[in-house]
Amino acid sequence: MEQRLQQLKEEVLTKIKETVNMKELQEVRVAYLGKKGPITDLLKGMGKLTAEERPKMGALVNEMRQQVTQVLEERMTKLEQLAVEQQLAEEAIDVTLPGRAIRVGNRHPLTRVIEEIEDLFIGMGYQVAEGPEVEQDYYNFEALNLPKDHPARDMQDTFYISEEILLRTQTSPVQARTMEQKDGETIRIICPGKVFRRDHDDATHSHQFMQIEGLVVGENIRMSDLKGTLDLFAKKMFGENREIRLRPSFFPFTEPSVEMDISCFRCGGDGCNVCKKTGWIEILGAGMVHPNVLEMSGYDPNKVSGFAFGMGVERVAMLKYGVDDIRHFYTNDMRFLSQFHETEA
Repeated sequence: MEQRLQQLKEEVLTKIKETVNMKELQEVRVAYLGKKGPITDLLKGMGKLTAEERPKMGALVNEMRQQVTQVLEERMTKLEQLAVEQQLAEEAIDVTLPGRAIRVGNRHPLTRVIEEIEDLFIGMGYQVAEGPEVEQDYYNFEALNLPKDHPARDMQDTFYISEEILLRTQTSPVQARTMEQKDGETIRIICPGKVFRRDHDDATHSHQFMQIEGLVVGENIRMSDLKGTLDLFAKKMFGENREIRLRPSFFPFTEPSVEMDISCFRCGGDGCNVCKKTGWIEILGAGMVHPNVLEMSGYDPNKVSGFAFGMGVERVAMLKYGVDDIRHFYTNDMRFLSQFHETEA
Protein backbone atom coordinates (compact mmCIF):
# COMPACT_ATOMS: atom_id res chain seq x y z
CA MET A 1 0.00 0.00 0.00
CA GLU A 2 2.88 2.31 0.74
CA GLN A 3 4.30 1.65 -2.73
CA ARG A 4 0.92 2.41 -4.32
CA LEU A 5 0.81 5.67 -2.36
CA GLN A 6 4.22 6.71 -3.74
CA GLN A 7 3.20 5.92 -7.34
CA LEU A 8 -0.03 7.85 -6.91
CA LYS A 9 1.86 10.85 -5.55
CA GLU A 10 4.28 10.92 -8.50
CA GLU A 11 1.39 10.49 -10.93
CA VAL A 12 -0.73 13.35 -9.60
CA LEU A 13 2.24 15.74 -9.33
CA THR A 14 3.13 15.03 -12.96
CA LYS A 15 -0.47 15.66 -14.05
CA ILE A 16 -0.51 18.97 -12.19
CA LYS A 17 2.68 20.16 -13.88
CA GLU A 18 1.27 19.26 -17.33
CA THR A 19 -1.88 21.38 -16.96
CA VAL A 20 -2.00 24.49 -19.16
CA ASN A 21 -5.18 26.19 -17.98
CA MET A 22 -7.51 26.43 -15.00
CA LYS A 23 -10.01 24.00 -16.48
CA GLU A 24 -7.46 21.21 -16.76
CA LEU A 25 -6.16 21.91 -13.25
CA GLN A 26 -9.69 21.70 -11.86
CA GLU A 27 -10.22 18.36 -13.61
CA VAL A 28 -7.00 16.98 -12.03
CA ARG A 29 -8.05 18.16 -8.57
CA VAL A 30 -11.46 16.48 -8.83
CA ALA A 31 -9.97 13.29 -10.32
CA TYR A 32 -7.45 12.75 -7.52
CA LEU A 33 -8.82 14.57 -4.48
CA GLY A 34 -12.53 14.18 -5.12
CA LYS A 35 -14.89 11.81 -3.31
CA LYS A 36 -14.36 9.17 -5.98
CA GLY A 37 -10.64 9.75 -6.41
CA PRO A 38 -7.83 7.22 -5.66
CA ILE A 39 -6.59 9.11 -2.60
CA THR A 40 -10.03 8.93 -1.01
CA ASP A 41 -10.12 5.21 -1.87
CA LEU A 42 -6.83 4.73 0.00
CA LEU A 43 -8.28 6.36 3.08
CA LYS A 44 -11.33 4.12 2.88
CA GLY A 45 -9.09 1.01 2.63
CA MET A 46 -7.21 1.79 5.83
CA GLY A 47 -9.81 -0.14 7.78
CA LYS A 48 -8.27 -3.36 6.49
CA LEU A 49 -4.88 -2.52 8.02
CA THR A 50 -3.67 -3.70 11.38
CA ALA A 51 -3.71 -1.40 14.36
CA GLU A 52 0.07 -0.92 14.09
CA GLU A 53 -0.01 -0.05 10.30
CA ARG A 54 -3.02 2.26 10.42
CA PRO A 55 -1.36 5.32 12.13
CA LYS A 56 1.67 5.15 9.88
CA MET A 57 -0.36 4.94 6.67
CA GLY A 58 -2.73 7.66 7.89
CA ALA A 59 0.20 9.99 8.39
CA LEU A 60 1.62 9.18 4.94
CA VAL A 61 -1.73 9.77 3.20
CA ASN A 62 -2.29 13.12 4.99
CA GLU A 63 1.25 14.21 4.14
CA MET A 64 0.67 13.34 0.47
CA ARG A 65 -2.65 15.23 0.43
CA GLN A 66 -0.98 18.30 1.89
CA GLN A 67 1.82 18.15 -0.70
CA VAL A 68 -0.63 17.70 -3.58
CA THR A 69 -2.84 20.56 -2.28
CA GLN A 70 0.18 22.88 -1.98
CA VAL A 71 1.38 22.04 -5.50
CA LEU A 72 -2.18 22.60 -6.79
CA GLU A 73 -2.33 26.04 -5.21
CA GLU A 74 1.09 26.98 -6.57
CA ARG A 75 0.08 25.81 -10.05
CA MET A 76 -3.21 27.70 -9.75
CA THR A 77 -1.36 30.93 -8.93
CA LYS A 78 0.98 30.38 -11.86
CA LEU A 79 -1.85 29.69 -14.31
CA GLU A 80 -3.77 32.76 -13.12
CA GLN A 81 -0.69 34.89 -13.71
CA LEU A 82 -0.21 33.37 -17.17
CA ALA A 83 -3.89 34.02 -18.00
CA VAL A 84 -3.55 37.67 -17.01
CA GLU A 85 -0.36 38.05 -19.07
CA GLN A 86 -2.07 36.45 -22.06
CA GLN A 87 -5.10 38.73 -21.72
CA LEU A 88 -2.87 41.81 -21.50
CA ALA A 89 -0.97 40.69 -24.57
CA GLU A 90 -4.19 40.11 -26.54
CA GLU A 91 -5.74 43.41 -25.44
CA ALA A 92 -2.61 45.51 -25.75
CA ILE A 93 -3.04 48.96 -27.30
CA ASP A 94 -0.73 49.76 -30.16
CA VAL A 95 0.29 53.32 -29.31
CA THR A 96 1.96 53.70 -32.71
CA LEU A 97 -1.40 53.60 -34.51
CA PRO A 98 -2.90 56.98 -35.46
CA GLY A 99 -5.61 58.15 -33.10
CA ARG A 100 -9.26 58.32 -34.04
CA ALA A 101 -10.32 61.88 -34.63
CA ILE A 102 -13.03 63.14 -32.30
CA ARG A 103 -15.75 64.98 -34.14
CA VAL A 104 -16.33 68.42 -32.70
CA GLY A 105 -18.99 70.94 -33.53
CA ASN A 106 -18.51 74.31 -35.17
CA ARG A 107 -19.91 77.63 -34.12
CA HIS A 108 -23.12 78.39 -35.96
CA PRO A 109 -22.54 80.75 -38.92
CA LEU A 110 -24.90 83.34 -37.42
CA THR A 111 -22.99 83.21 -34.14
CA ARG A 112 -19.73 83.69 -36.02
CA VAL A 113 -21.05 86.71 -37.90
CA ILE A 114 -22.41 88.28 -34.69
CA GLU A 115 -19.10 87.75 -32.87
CA GLU A 116 -17.13 89.14 -35.82
CA ILE A 117 -19.29 92.29 -35.89
CA GLU A 118 -19.09 92.62 -32.10
CA ASP A 119 -15.28 92.34 -32.18
CA LEU A 120 -15.10 95.00 -34.88
CA PHE A 121 -17.21 97.53 -33.00
CA ILE A 122 -15.76 96.74 -29.57
CA GLY A 123 -12.39 97.57 -31.13
CA MET A 124 -13.88 100.96 -32.06
CA GLY A 125 -14.93 101.66 -28.47
CA TYR A 126 -18.51 100.41 -28.60
CA GLN A 127 -20.23 98.42 -25.84
CA VAL A 128 -22.62 95.50 -26.39
CA ALA A 129 -26.09 96.19 -24.97
CA GLU A 130 -29.01 93.78 -24.60
CA GLY A 131 -32.67 94.02 -23.74
CA PRO A 132 -35.84 91.91 -23.37
CA GLU A 133 -37.33 90.08 -26.35
CA VAL A 134 -40.82 90.45 -24.85
CA GLU A 135 -41.11 94.22 -24.96
CA GLN A 136 -43.43 97.08 -24.09
CA ASP A 137 -45.18 98.87 -26.92
CA TYR A 138 -43.73 102.14 -25.61
CA TYR A 139 -40.08 101.15 -26.12
CA ASN A 140 -40.69 99.24 -29.36
CA PHE A 141 -42.67 102.05 -31.02
CA GLU A 142 -43.60 105.19 -29.10
CA ALA A 143 -40.11 106.02 -27.76
CA LEU A 144 -38.86 105.65 -31.35
CA ASN A 145 -41.19 108.32 -32.76
CA LEU A 146 -43.89 105.81 -33.72
CA PRO A 147 -47.10 106.78 -31.87
CA LYS A 148 -50.03 104.36 -31.84
CA ASP A 149 -51.67 105.85 -34.95
CA HIS A 150 -48.45 106.05 -37.01
CA PRO A 151 -48.86 104.38 -40.44
CA ALA A 152 -45.28 103.05 -40.36
CA ARG A 153 -46.37 100.53 -37.71
CA ASP A 154 -48.06 98.59 -40.47
CA MET A 155 -44.65 97.94 -42.04
CA GLN A 156 -43.73 95.80 -39.03
CA ASP A 157 -46.42 93.12 -38.71
CA THR A 158 -46.20 92.59 -34.96
CA PHE A 159 -46.86 89.66 -32.61
CA TYR A 160 -48.93 91.23 -29.82
CA ILE A 161 -49.29 89.44 -26.47
CA SER A 162 -51.54 92.13 -25.07
CA GLU A 163 -52.40 95.69 -26.06
CA GLU A 164 -49.18 96.97 -24.48
CA ILE A 165 -46.91 93.88 -24.59
CA LEU A 166 -45.43 92.40 -27.76
CA LEU A 167 -42.51 90.46 -29.22
CA ARG A 168 -40.03 93.11 -30.29
CA THR A 169 -39.92 93.76 -34.02
CA GLN A 170 -36.42 95.27 -33.88
CA THR A 171 -33.57 95.71 -31.42
CA SER A 172 -34.14 99.48 -31.39
CA PRO A 173 -35.93 99.26 -28.00
CA VAL A 174 -32.52 98.47 -26.51
CA GLN A 175 -31.33 101.84 -27.82
CA ALA A 176 -34.33 103.63 -26.28
CA ARG A 177 -33.81 101.90 -22.93
CA THR A 178 -30.08 102.68 -22.96
CA MET A 179 -30.61 106.37 -23.71
CA GLU A 180 -33.20 106.55 -20.93
CA GLN A 181 -30.76 104.96 -18.44
CA LYS A 182 -27.70 107.01 -19.48
CA ASP A 183 -29.46 110.29 -18.57
CA GLY A 184 -27.67 112.51 -21.06
CA GLU A 185 -24.29 110.73 -21.15
CA THR A 186 -22.39 109.92 -24.33
CA ILE A 187 -23.42 106.57 -25.83
CA ARG A 188 -21.64 104.20 -28.20
CA ILE A 189 -23.36 100.78 -28.33
CA ILE A 190 -24.35 97.91 -30.59
CA CYS A 191 -27.43 95.79 -29.86
CA PRO A 192 -27.51 92.20 -31.21
CA GLY A 193 -30.53 89.95 -30.66
CA LYS A 194 -33.59 88.11 -31.93
CA VAL A 195 -36.56 89.95 -33.38
CA PHE A 196 -39.99 88.72 -34.44
CA ARG A 197 -42.41 89.69 -37.21
CA ARG A 198 -45.52 88.06 -38.64
CA ASP A 199 -44.01 87.11 -41.95
CA HIS A 200 -44.33 84.17 -44.34
CA ASP A 201 -41.19 82.03 -44.22
CA ASP A 202 -39.46 81.65 -47.56
CA ALA A 203 -35.92 81.75 -48.98
CA THR A 204 -35.37 85.36 -47.85
CA HIS A 205 -37.88 85.91 -45.00
CA SER A 206 -38.43 84.42 -41.55
CA HIS A 207 -40.85 85.16 -38.71
CA GLN A 208 -37.83 85.14 -36.38
CA PHE A 209 -34.44 86.53 -37.32
CA MET A 210 -31.39 88.29 -35.87
CA GLN A 211 -30.57 91.98 -35.94
CA ILE A 212 -27.62 94.10 -34.91
CA GLU A 213 -28.21 97.79 -34.43
CA GLY A 214 -25.75 100.49 -33.51
CA LEU A 215 -26.17 103.83 -31.78
CA VAL A 216 -23.82 106.74 -31.12
CA VAL A 217 -25.03 109.82 -29.23
CA GLY A 218 -22.89 112.78 -28.17
CA GLU A 219 -21.79 116.25 -29.07
CA ASN A 220 -20.89 117.08 -32.67
CA ILE A 221 -21.89 113.70 -34.15
CA ARG A 222 -22.24 114.18 -37.89
CA MET A 223 -23.42 112.29 -40.95
CA SER A 224 -19.78 112.01 -42.01
CA ASP A 225 -19.08 110.02 -38.82
CA LEU A 226 -21.85 107.59 -39.79
CA LYS A 227 -20.51 107.21 -43.32
CA GLY A 228 -16.96 106.58 -42.09
CA THR A 229 -18.18 103.97 -39.61
CA LEU A 230 -20.23 102.13 -42.23
CA ASP A 231 -17.40 102.26 -44.76
CA LEU A 232 -15.04 100.64 -42.25
CA PHE A 233 -17.66 98.00 -41.42
CA ALA A 234 -18.15 97.11 -45.09
CA LYS A 235 -14.44 96.75 -45.74
CA LYS A 236 -13.83 94.59 -42.65
CA MET A 237 -16.78 92.28 -43.33
CA PHE A 238 -16.69 91.98 -47.13
CA GLY A 239 -13.18 92.95 -48.22
CA GLU A 240 -10.96 96.00 -48.48
CA ASN A 241 -12.04 96.65 -52.07
CA ARG A 242 -15.68 97.21 -51.16
CA GLU A 243 -17.21 100.61 -51.77
CA ILE A 244 -20.40 101.94 -50.23
CA ARG A 245 -23.14 104.28 -51.33
CA LEU A 246 -25.88 105.92 -49.29
CA ARG A 247 -29.35 106.40 -50.78
CA PRO A 248 -32.08 108.60 -49.25
CA SER A 249 -34.76 106.64 -47.41
CA PHE A 250 -37.29 107.02 -44.59
CA PHE A 251 -37.32 105.66 -41.04
CA PRO A 252 -39.49 107.30 -38.35
CA PHE A 253 -36.66 107.27 -35.79
CA THR A 254 -33.95 108.87 -37.98
CA GLU A 255 -33.78 112.10 -39.96
CA PRO A 256 -32.23 112.14 -42.47
CA SER A 257 -32.44 108.41 -43.22
CA VAL A 258 -30.41 106.38 -45.70
CA GLU A 259 -30.10 102.87 -47.14
CA MET A 260 -26.54 101.64 -47.53
CA ASP A 261 -25.39 99.53 -50.48
CA ILE A 262 -22.03 97.88 -50.97
CA SER A 263 -20.35 97.23 -54.31
CA CYS A 264 -20.95 93.64 -55.38
CA PHE A 265 -18.16 91.39 -54.10
CA ARG A 266 -18.71 88.88 -56.89
CA CYS A 267 -18.60 91.11 -59.98
CA GLY A 268 -16.88 94.16 -58.47
CA GLY A 269 -19.67 96.43 -59.64
CA ASP A 270 -19.92 95.22 -63.25
CA GLY A 271 -23.29 93.55 -62.73
CA CYS A 272 -24.19 89.90 -62.09
CA ASN A 273 -27.05 87.71 -60.83
CA VAL A 274 -26.05 88.34 -57.18
CA CYS A 275 -26.49 92.12 -57.48
CA LYS A 276 -29.30 91.82 -60.06
CA LYS A 277 -27.11 93.47 -62.70
CA THR A 278 -26.89 96.73 -60.69
CA GLY A 279 -23.38 96.35 -59.30
CA TRP A 280 -24.69 97.14 -55.77
CA ILE A 281 -26.14 95.09 -52.91
CA GLU A 282 -28.42 96.60 -50.26
CA ILE A 283 -27.06 95.78 -46.81
CA LEU A 284 -28.56 97.99 -44.07
CA GLY A 285 -30.50 101.07 -43.05
CA ALA A 286 -29.15 104.02 -41.10
CA GLY A 287 -29.53 107.72 -40.36
CA MET A 288 -29.16 110.53 -37.87
CA VAL A 289 -31.20 110.00 -34.70
CA HIS A 290 -34.47 111.92 -34.91
CA PRO A 291 -34.65 114.90 -32.50
CA ASN A 292 -37.97 113.58 -31.13
CA VAL A 293 -36.27 110.29 -30.15
CA LEU A 294 -33.46 112.16 -28.38
CA GLU A 295 -35.92 114.38 -26.53
CA MET A 296 -38.16 111.50 -25.38
CA SER A 297 -35.10 109.74 -23.97
CA GLY A 298 -33.92 112.74 -21.95
CA TYR A 299 -31.40 114.30 -24.36
CA ASP A 300 -31.39 117.90 -25.56
CA PRO A 301 -31.37 117.76 -29.40
CA ASN A 302 -29.97 121.29 -29.44
CA LYS A 303 -26.82 120.13 -27.64
CA VAL A 304 -26.26 116.56 -28.80
CA SER A 305 -26.84 114.53 -31.93
CA GLY A 306 -26.39 110.93 -32.90
CA PHE A 307 -26.51 108.31 -35.61
CA ALA A 308 -28.00 104.83 -35.71
CA PHE A 309 -27.82 101.87 -38.07
CA GLY A 310 -29.38 98.43 -38.23
CA MET A 311 -28.74 95.27 -40.21
CA GLY A 312 -30.09 91.73 -40.46
CA VAL A 313 -27.48 89.19 -39.38
CA GLU A 314 -28.89 86.57 -41.74
CA ARG A 315 -28.57 89.03 -44.63
CA VAL A 316 -24.91 89.64 -43.83
CA ALA A 317 -24.23 85.92 -43.36
CA MET A 318 -25.97 85.01 -46.64
CA LEU A 319 -23.84 87.50 -48.53
CA LYS A 320 -20.62 86.64 -46.70
CA TYR A 321 -20.93 82.86 -47.11
CA GLY A 322 -22.95 82.67 -50.34
CA VAL A 323 -26.02 81.08 -48.70
CA ASP A 324 -29.11 81.19 -50.95
CA ASP A 325 -31.86 80.31 -48.44
CA ILE A 326 -32.35 81.83 -44.97
CA ARG A 327 -34.03 78.62 -43.80
CA HIS A 328 -30.68 76.79 -43.87
CA PHE A 329 -29.70 78.70 -40.72
CA TYR A 330 -32.58 77.23 -38.71
CA THR A 331 -33.12 73.65 -39.92
CA ASN A 332 -30.09 72.19 -38.06
CA ASP A 333 -28.92 70.25 -41.12
CA MET A 334 -25.48 68.90 -40.20
CA ARG A 335 -24.47 68.79 -43.87
CA PHE A 336 -24.92 72.56 -44.02
CA LEU A 337 -23.45 73.42 -40.61
CA SER A 338 -20.36 71.22 -41.07
CA GLN A 339 -19.20 73.48 -43.91
CA PHE A 340 -18.30 76.26 -41.50
CA HIS A 341 -14.93 75.40 -39.99
CA GLU A 342 -13.12 77.42 -37.36
CA THR A 343 -10.15 77.93 -39.67
CA GLU A 344 -12.24 79.96 -42.08
CA ALA A 345 -11.89 83.72 -42.07
